[in-house]
Amino acid sequence: MAEDTGFERTEPASARRREQSREEGQVARSRELSTLALLLAAGGGLWFMWSGLADRLSGLMRQCMQLDRAAAFDPDFMLLRLKDCAVDALLAFSPLLLLLALAGIASTLLLNGWLFSFKPLLPDWNRVDPLQGMTRIASLHGVIEMLKAIAKTVLVGGVAVWVLWYNRGAVLALAGEPLGAGMAHLMRMLDTSFLIMSASIALVVAVDVPFQIWDHERKLRMTREEVRQENKETEGDPKVKAHIRSQQREMARRRMMAEIPKADVVVTNPTHYAVALRYEDGAMRAPRVVAKGAHLLAARIRALAEEHRVPVLEAAPLARALYRHADLGDEIPAALYTAVAEVLAYVYQLRRQREAGGPMPQQPALAPLPGGLDPGMPAT
Repeated sequence: MAEDTGFERTEPASARRREQSREEGQVARSRELSTLALLLAAGGGLWFMWSGLADRLSGLMRQCMQLDRAAAFDPDFMLLRLKDCAVDALLAFSPLLLLLALAGIASTLLLNGWLFSFKPLLPDWNRVDPLQGMTRIASLHGVIEMLKAIAKTVLVGGVAVWVLWYNRGAVLALAGEPLGAGMAHLMRMLDTSFLIMSASIALVVAVDVPFQIWDHERKLRMTREEVRQENKETEGDPKVKAHIRSQQREMARRRMMAEIPKADVVVTNPTHYAVALRYEDGAMRAPRVVAKGAHLLAARIRALAEEHRVPVLEAAPLARALYRHADLGDEIPAALYTAVAEVLAYVYQLRRQREAGGPMPQQPALAPLPGGLDPGMPAT
């Protein structure tokens, strides 16, 4: 079994791929849907307009066909009459033509929504390349389109022949009817024919629309390599992003280390965690965490604190709680105020002892922390 090389189109199209396809004017299209919409619009328009349209056409034929002998031999007059009759005929059919135009636009919006692009109008030499043309004809899409055209021709042609044969007597009888009645009768037959042919086209549309949507989705499918490349373009190369994150972490670590000499105390585990605290009376509402780290970073924090003579206090439960529940730069949780106050009181005593001398203050024996704050102890 051949291994997947990553160049088979097995992945669904991404949102960006779909957007690019729409920008290029490549969307699912169904000519049969447009044909059905036009036939339905024509049939519906004739159904509601046939009375007024028949009256206008009858009057137009009387006006245009009644000529005296002298006018019939005047070329200038005949050209002028032809122009007037053509304009009147166009005005008579203008509501129906407008309805057909709206139906054509609506059929496109129904399948793809609003889309306006100039790219399909740009010259593309692949369209006139004979080899590309033969490839398209021999493709699966070309074969299906050919079979669909044959089936549509047979179906619609068969329905049209049946309609003509069924109405053969009525069509021949039109010649013997008065002009007004004949025009009305003709309009009714045309309207019925349109509706029957529309019903036959609807069968083709029911097959063509799902096929066009499926075929368009198939063409949009992507290879795994294309998906990876698109992710690199949209989200950035993972290696570059990892390098940027590494630099950001290093810069944050340097800023954190620069705050350690300004800290009041470093609380340690003693070897697993280290948390540096700072408090300015009047400027801060509560002590803040200016640095924290685990393992090797904790060792660096302790070493830097000792280098700058920042007091280091071993209090494992408090260090674990501060590391777990206080983020860098944030105030300590209110539940730890009492424990941290005892630590800061010891630090201030130690600071006075260094400045004025005297006996070394005794390290505080911190009371147990409230339940659930020490991650090293089970919650009660």
